[in-house]
Amino acid sequence: MGTVDESDPCRMTAWDLGRLIRARKLSPVEIADAVLARIDRLNPGLNALVTLYPERVRAAAQASEQAVMAGDALGLLHGIPVSIKDNFWTRDIRTTFGSKLMASFVPGEDAPSVARLQRAGAINIGKSNTPEFAWRGSTDNPLFGATLNPWNTGRTAGGSSGGASAAVAAGLGPLALSGDGAGSTRIPASFCGVVGLKPTRGRIALHPAPGAVELLLHAGPIARTVRDTALMLTAMAGPDRRDPLSLPLEGEDFVRDLDAGIEGVRVAWSPNLGFLPVEPETRDIAEQAAHAFDDLGVRVEAADLAIADPGWILDALFGGSAAGNHSQRPDAEKAQMDPDLVAYAEALGRLTITDYVKAVQARQAIGRQLTAFFDRYDLLLTPTVGLPAFPTGMVGPREVAGTPITHLGWSATYIFNWSGQPAISVPAGWTRDGLPVGLQIIGRRLEDALVLRAAAAFEATRPWSHRWPL
Repeated sequence: MGTVDESDPCRMTAWDLGRLIRARKLSPVEIADAVLARIDRLNPGLNALVTLYPERVRAAAQASEQAVMAGDALGLLHGIPVSIKDNFWTRDIRTTFGSKLMASFVPGEDAPSVARLQRAGAINIGKSNTPEFAWRGSTDNPLFGATLNPWNTGRTAGGSSGGASAAVAAGLGPLALSGDGAGSTRIPASFCGVVGLKPTRGRIALHPAPGAVELLLHAGPIARTVRDTALMLTAMAGPDRRDPLSLPLEGEDFVRDLDAGIEGVRVAWSPNLGFLPVEPETRDIAEQAAHAFDDLGVRVEAADLAIADPGWILDALFGGSAAGNHSQRPDAEKAQMDPDLVAYAEALGRLTITDYVKAVQARQAIGRQLTAFFDRYDLLLTPTVGLPAFPTGMVGPREVAGTPITHLGWSATYIFNWSGQPAISVPAGWTRDGLPVGLQIIGRRLEDALVLRAAAAFEATRPWSHRWPL
């Protein structure tokens, strides 16, 4: 286990780095050099970042330093390193989606979130690994291979933002841009012992969004602390004309009231949402974390929330999108792809339009069930996933706690993509084997600030950022 060294920029929060940059006590060039050196040392063993451009990073850091010395107005993330998930468009930098089919694709424009990070002064240090077309909850692809978990390199970092989470956990930059269509931010955050936020849908604009799942997709931050997460959300939030689903409000400060506490907030705890199999040790760690809220001026109640197994809905919506995008590809293209993705797409290519419409109706019904539940509670706590990180080389476990499962049937995340609610995964604790376990905190739509306040209050009682895997 590593120890915190406050003199090492790689072990400092984005908040503290920004404070020192503004005070001219730490240079963006010094930060970039330290992070690049750490990437050189650790990334070959983790495979978290897959496209690197150190000379470009150094040039950006030098420009950032010149702005500080000139007394220019500085953005919220001025000089702070951030990695970008490899399915977000980056102008003039290749964006591969983890696919050999896209290995040479170089977008002509930035995704809205990337553009906002740049306007805030952040420095893009590299593209982070993702499973091919972000289709699964473990990160491995035919183009770059697997991303390994910094806490145990025999385990997956999760997915689909496994590269982003592994990079932040290992100190390869304090911030990472992530995407979440069914849990792709929160799953790897849980597995890697970091913070991952899926904001309210539309809080961060998306472009382009793959067809059929644009209602389910969310951009979001991954960081080591809740304050850094709120800081990054503040920088990225706001509308974009390219995303008709983006929310019109911008200029919100998600850091300002972070320490206001949650006294009097109505909180519920559900160990399984009615459908999730959970390993006993994972449940115990998450439940103990949930009851830490009892010391925060709230009363945690057992949730009377029983959602019928939604796995078939996930297959129709998420899997149906995979089928539409990939099942009819030419055989020559399929031969270059992840064979498990091809099999998944072809199997779900047999779905009918009737199956799809029934799944949409069932998704809407779950949304109404959740809306009614949140009429009585302000926050819901759950395990993020039903187990700690599983071994590499697997798409996902075939059973959890003795229960057979299918694609993502081990995750408590994806129903909140359907409802568009803000949900965050924070470290709840570590297993006897030293693997992180995540606690998921969910709030009502548009109440991202409350979710962050709750996460910050929990973090203050159960701090975790001093723990390092490397």
